[in-house]
Amino acid sequence: MERTARAASTPTPEPLPAGDVAVLLDGVPRQRGPLAAPAPGHPRTALRLRAWRLLPTPTGTPVTFTYTAILALTSLFASCASPRLLYAVYQDSSTDVAHLLRTPVFVLLASALWVAGGLLSPFALAFALVLTALERRIGGARAIVVFLTGHVLATLATEVPVGLAVLAGHLPTTSLHRLDYGISFGVAASIGALSGLLAPWLRWPLLALVGYDLIEDLIAFEDPMTNWGHLIALGIGAALWPVVRRWYRERGPAVAVPA
Repeated sequence: MERTARAASTPTPEPLPAGDVAVLLDGVPRQRGPLAAPAPGHPRTALRLRAWRLLPTPTGTPVTFTYTAILALTSLFASCASPRLLYAVYQDSSTDVAHLLRTPVFVLLASALWVAGGLLSPFALAFALVLTALERRIGGARAIVVFLTGHVLATLATEVPVGLAVLAGHLPTTSLHRLDYGISFGVAASIGALSGLLAPWLRWPLLALVGYDLIEDLIAFEDPMTNWGHLIALGIGAALWPVVRRWYRERGPAVAVPA
């Protein structure tokens, strides 16, 4: 009873003010808790989202995504098919003079379903990046129009002279069956068109870098007809600047296209 009475008679200490508690806790080492995820507006999150927009997605860029999936399937077929079967398919899809005279629409479309060198080709990576950027700016249907315009016109610009040279006797008739397929002309035209929608500090270095690489290939003279076609396609894309800029404005961008 004595201890109970003594405990009861001992005054209860009053709680310290909040300021004093904070001072006392400053001397206690803080424990590491779980790292909080960056907020949606955090710079790292924004950077990750911007990087993701460089690649085609089924919802953001459905046309480029679908086209890329088709190219992946044809590249997979090319890696699994026998050499004889693959050569036959390439030959049927070739935009050589003989096929252009017989089935021009079919071969112009079929030849754009193959990637020379497979998905590891630089043109395959350029296709995904450039067509994605172009579709986000002018829309999927118009991006494909730009691609096909460069593909078709550059093909005709390189194959028609071959046919005329054969008629004039300057080239053998075997040149009429020269194997020609791939997406490279369309990609070069898309690069030329996209550069017209970029800021000047990015536009001119891009054109200079791509142009230098294509001219270097032409000087090497390994495949001058195709190399000329790449340069022609790049020029076709640059000639489309007024058109793609009008499409860009019609799409309603927040900032006008830089001059």
